[in-house]
Amino acid sequence: MEPPAAPLIRHLCIIGVGLIGGSLARALRQAQAVGEVIGSGRREEPLRKALELGVIDRYELDLGRAVAAADMVVVAAPLGAMGVVFAAIAGKLPPDCVLTDVGSAKGSVVGEVRRLFGGTPPGFVPGHPIAGTEKSGVEASFPELFRGRKVILTPLLETDAGALERVRRMWELTGAEVVEMGVRHHDEVLAATSHLPHILAYTLVDTLARLDDRAEIFRYAAGGFRDFTRIASSDPQMWHDICLANREQLLAMIDLFCRDLKHLAEAIDQGDSATIMTVFQRAKHARDNLYRK
Repeated sequence: MEPPAAPLIRHLCIIGVGLIGGSLARALRQAQAVGEVIGSGRREEPLRKALELGVIDRYELDLGRAVAAADMVVVAAPLGAMGVVFAAIAGKLPPDCVLTDVGSAKGSVVGEVRRLFGGTPPGFVPGHPIAGTEKSGVEASFPELFRGRKVILTPLLETDAGALERVRRMWELTGAEVVEMGVRHHDEVLAATSHLPHILAYTLVDTLARLDDRAEIFRYAAGGFRDFTRIASSDPQMWHDICLANREQLLAMIDLFCRDLKHLAEAIDQGDSATIMTVFQRAKHARDNLYRK
């Protein structure tokens, strides 16, 4: 996509300059869509690293000062820290500043904004890029992270149309495909397609790691095990926060999965060949259709 004649964002403030925030800054620089990039967060060390890498132009530990001149603020902090961030910047944003986030559970983020801002600011556009790796930190960031990936925006009734369009344009300039959906629907979809798989990967690795002969087990782990459990190397704090933030929808998916797993276990116990084959064939058909080229 062609970059704008003038930068879309004059002063971009990213709160939480890690994999997602850092990759966004890199992608927007590459697209010539941003002027100044200000980084902020709780710890100075990663901000210094981001400055050394050229991901940001300067940083502020004081969140209020960080957002003072921004026309776009992207909150890329962990879900568990969102409340602290919003409390610190409420009442500090410039009048025409657009506020967005990258949180994986939108209901909790929207709730925190409404509680701490005393309502929903018109310039608030909840968002979630469906992109990432098992690595974390600004050192792992790269400008192509969002290319060809989906970014979900969950605008609210109070969301200003101009603010929504600016956030949409920002993500499109990174190479992402932008879609919109409701807050609750987003959380249900992500509980099924992202949060549950991470829970399964973490639990499987933890279960096997606690066996007495775990070294022997892992020595013979094949490619399928490595592929399935790769996401268990993701940031534990981030996924801890997601579990708590989206607990209602996640628990519903865990219950559904446990019922189906119990049904399959009963079929194996009873030697029910037909049921086992039906489940496996149905799953293969669904998976093949999902990723058919």
